[in-house]
Amino acid sequence: MAFYPPIGFLFKVSIKGFPDAEADFQEVSGLAMTLETLAVKEGGQNRFIHQLPVRTTSDKLILKRGLKVSSSLLTWCREAIEEFSFSPKDLDIALLDPGIEDSLNNPLVSWHLSHAYPVKWSLSSFNAMNSELAIESIEIQYRYFTKTFPE
Repeated sequence: MAFYPPIGFLFKVSIKGFPDAEADFQEVSGLAMTLETLAVKEGGQNRFIHQLPVRTTSDKLILKRGLKVSSSLLTWCREAIEEFSFSPKDLDIALLDPGIEDSLNNPLVSWHLSHAYPVKWSLSSFNAMNSELAIESIEIQYRYFTKTFPE
């Protein structure tokens, strides 16, 4: 690894079935897994409660980019949210190495998200007093992710 800690602004998102131009995001957040536990009280033991592992849950992935008036990604979101027609996709998020000339094909680390589908689409507010871009946010639920390192 050329840089430690790695920079967080050089990344790539790929969505299976969509062209790379659909995955030009300015921000990715929500890549997190949590282990749920079950509290079990033991009879006669009042000093502590056992916390037993139950299952993992994932946060919603939030993708932000400048508003695209028409795109296949927006069609996928609209079909899921408005028409209740789901077509889960796999996503890959790669953190890239700025020290490598061909960093798009040589990520430092990648995360593969399985069985992802959109659950929310939102748009930033319009304000005539500010000169800001219209930003769309897409929230995506997924089953789990796996972290991979290049060989």
